Amino acid sequence: MNSFMQWFWLMVWWFAFVMYLIVLFQIVADLFRDKELSGWWKALWLIGLIIFPFLVALIYIIARGRSMGQREAARLVQARAETDTYIREVAGTSPTADIAAAKALLDAGTIDEGEFAQLKAKALA
Repeated sequence: MNSFMQWFWLMVWWFAFVMYLIVLFQIVADLFRDKELSGWWKALWLIGLIIFPFLVALIYIIARGRSMGQREAARLVQARAETDTYIREVAGTSPTADIAAAKALLDAGTIDEGEFAQLKAKALA
């Protein structure tokens, strides 16, 4: 029984430690991504994370957590847009070509107005 409890608490502590490292890396990445924060403030946050890691990480999450999430969401939106642009360039299709192809299908009677509207909306998205 004693060895099981030791193993269990070891797993709990490892989990907590790994979660802390993930949060720490997210904070450091957010610091370097933030273009509005001056270099001196970034250095101060990093020094604080080295000296008092748990306390400063908690303060950072409380003080800058919302803007941290907004920066991450903006980064994901930008990455998605860049990926979509890249895929369109590689595929060689354009929204105009997609709409023209859908219009040809509509004129041939292969699709109805509702399906044409869906294809048009998808091409413009």
